[in-house]
Amino acid sequence: MVIFVDVDDTLVRSLGTKRIPIPRAIEAVRKLKLQGAILYCWSSGGSDYARVAAEELGLSDCFAGYLPKPDVIIDDQPFQDWRRLRHVYPLQAYNLLGDRIE
Repeated sequence: MVIFVDVDDTLVRSLGTKRIPIPRAIEAVRKLKLQGAILYCWSSGGSDYARVAAEELGLSDCFAGYLPKPDVIIDDQPFQDWRRLRHVYPLQAYNLLGDRIE
């Protein structure tokens, strides 16, 4: 399973200049990695921002790479036709793999 994980308001919340980690989402990333998911961290802030955020959260070993969020995706199929594509909110990610997460 390949999973793209956003940074802001998914792994960390910002309140002014303060950054507040979201523990349940961070734990979900670690568990998904342990279960064999291939994870990419992405952000509209860019790939360097995503990498630094992952390092700050102690998750850099969980991600295969860091990407900017795309502005356009060119594909022959619309998203709704992708066989396994699902949108999951951060708190739903913890149970993404169901019973396989312990």
